[in-house]
Amino acid sequence: MGPLMTLKVHETLHAALRVGTPAVECSLDLDRSTTRVELGVAGWTCRGQRFPWLETCKDRTIYHWDGEAFQPVARFTTSLIKLVPTEWGPPTFEIDGIKMLPTAQVSPYADAERKVGLIQPRGKVILDTCGGLGYFAAWCLLGYARQVLSYEKNPDVIWLRSLNPWSPEIGSGLTLTQGDIAEQIAMLPGGSVDAILHDPPRFGIAGELYSQVFYDHLARVLKRKGRLFHYTGTPNKLSSGRDVPNEVAKRLRHAGFVAELNGDGVLAVRK
Repeated sequence: MGPLMTLKVHETLHAALRVGTPAVECSLDLDRSTTRVELGVAGWTCRGQRFPWLETCKDRTIYHWDGEAFQPVARFTTSLIKLVPTEWGPPTFEIDGIKMLPTAQVSPYADAERKVGLIQPRGKVILDTCGGLGYFAAWCLLGYARQVLSYEKNPDVIWLRSLNPWSPEIGSGLTLTQGDIAEQIAMLPGGSVDAILHDPPRFGIAGELYSQVFYDHLARVLKRKGRLFHYTGTPNKLSSGRDVPNEVAKRLRHAGFVAELNGDGVLAVRK
């Protein structure tokens, strides 16, 4: 993986150049590590490779080196999908400007750690329904899960993962299937997983992932006493006209779970 550039790093390098500093230590992998960067008027050098200065470096954008130039980590097919830097280091991502992971008060990576802890991953086979950047999967592996079965519908999100140093590598207990879990779940055997993490897009985008039919499938594939954490967010009932967390809890109970609200989601146990 080549260097990643953000406005924060770009400004740090330029500030050092202006005062005549020949080299600085900084991060070129979104705060996973630091490295020495040698500065010059025409560009900068890292690990023996020379790179040009960006002509334009925008806020809320991450740039990757494609072998010839720095390009935004963003794609537009059916929607604009981009990797977005955070003050915490681990990035979030957006689809058509909608932030897909919480970042206001906590790192999205640390947020995933708390939620994965709720399902107690050690030794378990875990279904990760909507893989996203893979932060749930990463913490499952760090928590000694036996296997993580992750699904992601959008190929552009999988491409983002390939450029994100905080996303886990495929293999060593993690499989990533490009596919719609709303369809794929019918192919999973009954009682085949020990725990489930369900982090769907908001209801207005992917209502099928909040349906009774889908929750019945979750109950079917999950072993008895297995845990499920379902992220719902905390939509404002007054503005949205819906109480999504309680609607979710009600449907999960109908599917055969004991369910209760927990933070920005629902924690449930299969009866």
